[in-house]
Amino acid sequence: MKINRRQTLGLLGSTAALACPSILAAQDNTPITVSALYDLSGGLDVYGTPIVDTLKFAVAEQNRNGGLLGREVELKVFDPQSNMQMYAQFGRQTVLADKPAVVFGGITSSSREVLRPIMRQFNTPYFYANQYEGGVCDRNMFATGVTPGQTVEKLVKYSSDTFGKKVYIVAADYNYGQITADWVRKFTADNGGEVLDVEFFPLDVTDFKTSISKIQAAKPDYVWSALVGGAHISFYRQWQAAGVHGQIPLSSTTFAGGNEHVILTPAECDGFMVCQNYLQELDSPTNRAFVSDFHAMYGADYPYITELGVGAYQGFKLWAKGVEQAGTTERMAVIEALETGIALDGPSGRVQIDPQTHHTIMDVHVARVQDGGLVPVETFAQQPPADTAMSCDLIANPDDNTQYVIEL
Repeated sequence: MKINRRQTLGLLGSTAALACPSILAAQDNTPITVSALYDLSGGLDVYGTPIVDTLKFAVAEQNRNGGLLGREVELKVFDPQSNMQMYAQFGRQTVLADKPAVVFGGITSSSREVLRPIMRQFNTPYFYANQYEGGVCDRNMFATGVTPGQTVEKLVKYSSDTFGKKVYIVAADYNYGQITADWVRKFTADNGGEVLDVEFFPLDVTDFKTSISKIQAAKPDYVWSALVGGAHISFYRQWQAAGVHGQIPLSSTTFAGGNEHVILTPAECDGFMVCQNYLQELDSPTNRAFVSDFHAMYGADYPYITELGVGAYQGFKLWAKGVEQAGTTERMAVIEALETGIALDGPSGRVQIDPQTHHTIMDVHVARVQDGGLVPVETFAQQPPADTAMSCDLIANPDDNTQYVIEL
């Protein structure tokens, strides 16, 4: 068989490309697509808007530093408007039309459970960056927010030791609120305390006067709040209006996640206790640089940078490190790279992927609300996702795809 000059050059070029895959990579100048599905309206936008802002910052930072694998990163943002049908619609739309290398999305547990099977079906890596009740075991998903075993345990002990043993719980009426209430019951009992009562409220409830009267009559040593969303901010305003603020302490692992401490006045919330992975006040070189660069992009008057936003930022940075280590955006190669226990020095401190659960090992901080900020009181270094690890072992069972309700 005769081979002409053009065929010879073509074969040589193909052989060179096979021998040196970087030649093929260098020829691919298309952007790497990252999709984000967060509520920018619809009642949970107090959480979604800051998350999208930090993801935009993360992508801009990545592109300033040369992109990823020599390619620009492009962020596509969708607003599901706190509507589960729109989460499903946009989830399918983006994986089919945009073919993203990774999807970040979901605020509530219900929105996560809409997105998670879609991402698994279409083999798209999925990052869930919010604090949640724990227990999801899915090799295709990585969770970069805190779980109750990391924060609730610490804050219940602090509150019991500081305020007293009797607690009254108010919580949002969905998975997170209900399961968090169970964890508060457990850790209160572990510390020799008593839960006087528990009340659950739908996310659209704004009138808490009857509940506040019941709390006053019960005379707890402190109140635990697992309230969520813009409507529930009314509780704190009515709490102050009833003259209870300053008389009965309040602790929460949800307060400040939507910048409630900025929306409310100091008179309405100073002294509340929280426990989070990230505080804007953390005094480390990494966090100081992060806050400075963030304000350079959005302005010095930008509201407080939220824990949920930083969870997404750190999730993006972990995913990018996985891509760099794998040398590709191909799904399984990136998942396997992340499963080596990839870590980074983030704004919140060291954050590391736990291979067993695909959750993160991280620092948590008990803090006091003061003058629109969060003052660190006590730090607990490198807390593992011990609650989810009770049920989930993706090393032993990589095909697991379960949302476990952890037995307490």
